[in-house]
Amino acid sequence: MLSASRLFRRFGGWFQASAETATETLPVRTGGHSRSPSYAAPVRQMGFDQALVWVTLALLIWGLVMVYSASIAMPDNPKFARYEHHHFLLRHVLSLVVAFVAAMLAFQVPLSTWEKVAPWLFIASLVLLVLVLIPFIGRGVNGARRWISLGIMNFQPSELAKFAVLMYAADYMVRKMEVKERFFRAVLPMGAAVGVVGLLLLAEPDMGAFIVISVIAMGILFLGGVNARMFFFIATIVVIAFGLMVAASPWRRERIFAYLDPWAQQYALGKGYQLSHSLIAFGRGELSGVGLGGSIEKLHWLPEAHTDFLLAVIGEEFGLLGVLVAMGLFVWLTRRIIHIGRQAVALDRLFAGLVAQGVGIWIGFQTFINMGVNLGALPTKGLTLPLMSYGGSAIMMNLISLAVVLRIDYENRVLMRGGRL
Repeated sequence: MLSASRLFRRFGGWFQASAETATETLPVRTGGHSRSPSYAAPVRQMGFDQALVWVTLALLIWGLVMVYSASIAMPDNPKFARYEHHHFLLRHVLSLVVAFVAAMLAFQVPLSTWEKVAPWLFIASLVLLVLVLIPFIGRGVNGARRWISLGIMNFQPSELAKFAVLMYAADYMVRKMEVKERFFRAVLPMGAAVGVVGLLLLAEPDMGAFIVISVIAMGILFLGGVNARMFFFIATIVVIAFGLMVAASPWRRERIFAYLDPWAQQYALGKGYQLSHSLIAFGRGELSGVGLGGSIEKLHWLPEAHTDFLLAVIGEEFGLLGVLVAMGLFVWLTRRIIHIGRQAVALDRLFAGLVAQGVGIWIGFQTFINMGVNLGALPTKGLTLPLMSYGGSAIMMNLISLAVVLRIDYENRVLMRGGRL
């Protein structure tokens, strides 16, 4: 049992506790079992959350299998004739190796160091977002300039921007806690920073990444204690701004119309093509699917089946049951990450808590958007399924962010055992 009196003494006498209240404990949970706030659960001796690691590995391995299944027939298409059948599998494996190395290095970095470098990380992401727009540096695909070639892999600066904005927003809220009720001193500077990132992303264009970054920043502002009226005012402005962006862009308007009626003649072979074939894939899968490797839609009918529309292939090959399992894993993962953030806040580690909860918002919201697009519940948007879709920089930044969450959990456990950081 970890009593409050011991915990208070370890934190330098921040609180005074009498002998009668020595059994009070922090309302946190260290394992996978819930408990009432009045009783302390024994802290596991492991230095990391094993369940979180195993669920992450399960999603990565399942994603690897599905990327291979979705891409194995692509070389039969003249557009990809120069590739071998296992080309995308090998590149995905290479991305996973690089991502694991980066994640292990990230885990070694204390949260105090991340807090110090957060502003510099944000500046570095802005520099890369500018560089990707420069000809001969940025690499364009299908009319979008979003990648920088690194030889062994292509790096997407917008993925780093998600992580950098998350870190910067958490650090910003910690520094601005005393003025969080004042709009111009607390919120407006953060809004301006996100606006600069948004302008650079829209120049690529990459509206999907901008939406995710905006939600991450707003989520951290809300969790950081910004006044509720101020938060809803900001949310209203953001919704209106995105609405105007869609209204001002003919091809974005067409996407909305195609989403509303993907089977219409003018959209079925255009903006609604991906969505209509995604829905066909889910329809073919029915309850239990057609079996691994049995998808028909991946055979040159469904574009980008190994990236943005991987869930459609899962739905066709594993059916409704497979889709529900994937949803369940992501819900559990998001919930667990948010809980680790709450533990950190309960231990008076606000920056660490905001970072962990920001990662949960990032992964949860992006998963929601990707699944909604695949299922026809949301307009088509170019966002990958975290941890599963093909994409080196996305996988790398997902694993780095999860490594930071594991580091937060590790430091929480050290403190709850009475240690020091």
